[in-house]
Amino acid sequence: MSSYSLLAIIAIGLASNLDNAGVGIAYGVRKIRIPWYSNLAIAIISFLATLFSGLFGNLISTWISPWIGQLIGTIVIIGVGVWVLVQPYVEKKPIPKQSSANSLTRLLQNPEEADIDSSKSISLPESILLGIALAMNALAGGFNAGITQLNVWYTSLSVGLFSFILLALCAGFGEKFAAEKLGHRATVISGLLLILIGFRQMF
Repeated sequence: MSSYSLLAIIAIGLASNLDNAGVGIAYGVRKIRIPWYSNLAIAIISFLATLFSGLFGNLISTWISPWIGQLIGTIVIIGVGVWVLVQPYVEKKPIPKQSSANSLTRLLQNPEEADIDSSKSISLPESILLGIALAMNALAGGFNAGITQLNVWYTSLSVGLFSFILLALCAGFGEKFAAEKLGHRATVISGLLLILIGFRQMF
């Protein structure tokens, strides 16, 4: 594996999980616990989302020339990066509750809603919905890896590991330092990092 491929895999793992950092900080500030088994379930969901989207990207890459694959991968990951950046501004408007897609978006904006029973702890069933919401960026990262011929398994493992680590570390950080504003900045950093990955792949 080349040094560029390794850096790209690590970068996708980080960019796909910076929302986890924001959610972790938000939980730490609000004293909401994330047990290790709930965190592990979220990481597994992110791993599987990356793997399946990556395998799908690999399948598509067999039908097209490499430069078209690079172009599609770049467009997808930059598009997601831009969407992540504009998301906070879009979410200032009221979000209809009947839409499942909007429910996942609202959950990322207000992660405390995942604590449905108000127990101040994210149970295993509650972690499933949160994991699906947090895996949305992983889908784009996995597809990008697959269509640009990065190692899908290593990319999925990177996403899963960073999911577990960032959520755990940032929850502790938020609880200790009450750094709520840093949680909102994680979304901006995530979007910018995805855009940079896309441009780097093209040039």
